[in-house]
Amino acid sequence: MSTPATPPITDRQTWQKQLDDLRQREKAHTREGDAIAAARRRLPMVEVDPTTHLIGAAGPVPLLDVFEGRTQLFASYHMWHTGRPAADQCVGCTFFTGQVLELSYLHSRDVTFAVFCQGPVEETTRYRDFMGWQAPWYSVPTESLDALAAGRAFGMKACYLRQGSRVFETYWTTGRGVEAMAPSYGLLDMTVYGRQEDWEDSPEGWPRRFRTNGDQFRLNGRPTSQWSRLAAGRDDDLGTTGPTGSEHHCH
Repeated sequence: MSTPATPPITDRQTWQKQLDDLRQREKAHTREGDAIAAARRRLPMVEVDPTTHLIGAAGPVPLLDVFEGRTQLFASYHMWHTGRPAADQCVGCTFFTGQVLELSYLHSRDVTFAVFCQGPVEETTRYRDFMGWQAPWYSVPTESLDALAAGRAFGMKACYLRQGSRVFETYWTTGRGVEAMAPSYGLLDMTVYGRQEDWEDSPEGWPRRFRTNGDQFRLNGRPTSQWSRLAAGRDDDLGTTGPTGSEHHCH
């Protein structure tokens, strides 16, 4: 394996000057992000049926109860391949869902976080347990898909507001819009080699090891984060009878 290229070496004073120049761009980027968030807070909202039911650990639950008494809800829509083994489940959704760990800061601001999974509750709950995720987890039955997804692809994130017994959707995003859930990407963006994905604008000789067809979330044929669970002795049996393999790629 060849050694990747490196940045030129300079003295600290010269390096600090260029870093200071870059910092101005970073601050402008932050201020623009603040302005976009301000505009997002001023969007109108659309009403959603609060009785739309999901299936939690104890059985059917209306959307209203998913708020857990709070006024806001952030729902992460987790795609699912019914009947497929753990190794073939959505690499992108696994990447993003697994990075939401500490919920107390959301709760302190009256926000509930929950995962809405596309598959049957028995399979998907086994997957959650295998991965060791602690966030509230719900299966979305087929009859509730239209009310929640409203014709959109399932791999999205949506925000809701509760006013008494009424529920409103205030925002949703998909694609790269979901990267806010992945601090790993923010950390990688600060490193010299970045994400090492093939689309990045990097100098000649920089490593570009990962394609963006799901390869960036996969290692040796399965979602990267699954390997540490297997090494810890966790059982990845989802009770499925489907074929093995990796025909389904989602990201």
